Amino acid sequence: MLLEIKPGDDVIVPSFTFASTVNAFVLRGANPVFIDIRPDTLNLDETQLERHITRRTKAIFPVHYAGVGCEMDAIMSIARQYKIPLVEDNAHGLFGKYRGRELGTFGCLAALSFHETKNLTCGEGGALVLSDRQFTERAEVLREMGTNRSRFFRGLVDKYTWIDVGSNYRLSEILAAFLYAQLEAREQIQRQRQQLWECYYTGLQTWARSCEVQLPQIPLHCEQTYHLFYLVLPSPEHRQDLMAHLRAHGIASTWHYLPLHLSEMGRRFGGRKGECPVTEAVSERLLRLPFYTDLTAEDQQRVIETIESVEW
Repeated sequence: MLLEIKPGDDVIVPSFTFASTVNAFVLRGANPVFIDIRPDTLNLDETQLERHITRRTKAIFPVHYAGVGCEMDAIMSIARQYKIPLVEDNAHGLFGKYRGRELGTFGCLAALSFHETKNLTCGEGGALVLSDRQFTERAEVLREMGTNRSRFFRGLVDKYTWIDVGSNYRLSEILAAFLYAQLEAREQIQRQRQQLWECYYTGLQTWARSCEVQLPQIPLHCEQTYHLFYLVLPSPEHRQDLMAHLRAHGIASTWHYLPLHLSEMGRRFGGRKGECPVTEAVSERLLRLPFYTDLTAEDQQRVIETIESVEW
């Protein structure tokens, strides 16, 4: 709404993401233009970006997968060249950095998530980060059901009324309090998650190399958020075998995103098989391991040993 996206506009978005990324624009009548991902970081492939741009392109929406920054120098350069707004999906990337700069501060807008699966959570909800002051006043109205209620509370108007479209996007006070306590402990939470991530990475390196399994790849110029830990197996069959092996030992593991361009909705917008080959291949082979802040060292070691014992 802040970008005044309208029917017929195009928005470039990676196919390897969650549906809510795309729904934000589809609900305004826009057409998602799906772009493939890099095979290393699983982020939007910036080398393909320019050829997806047309006169109808009204926004570029990079997703910082697993809290690892997209190649923002190249993406920002292209966005500036074509004067296209950049909106970051930073649901995984709170506290992450790209070349020393915080993720979520590159685009004019950025979305955060505090869903139950995130590093910091209040169950549901999120936040909007504004890097362009021109959006501040209207964003405040949109979140207050289209009213100038916030200005009334600040004593700037003597009564409030309906002045724009909007909805109730406010976080309840009890959820905000639940989140605030975690924000106060964010350094401790992030340290614990870093230890867990590094334990997986170090413990599985030899096995992964011998089995041709890809571990997460973090560019040197990126500071990740330790949001999740995944494996990319050699084939879909290898993934199924490992999932079954872990399940037999009482360990839960799961896949992640399915290609949006091949979903029922994606096909309505022209998505077709072969359009995003890296996304299609990775989606069939990626496996997420148990990863949560209070995972014990003993349980994590059991996960590692069980993975190493799989027979293919």
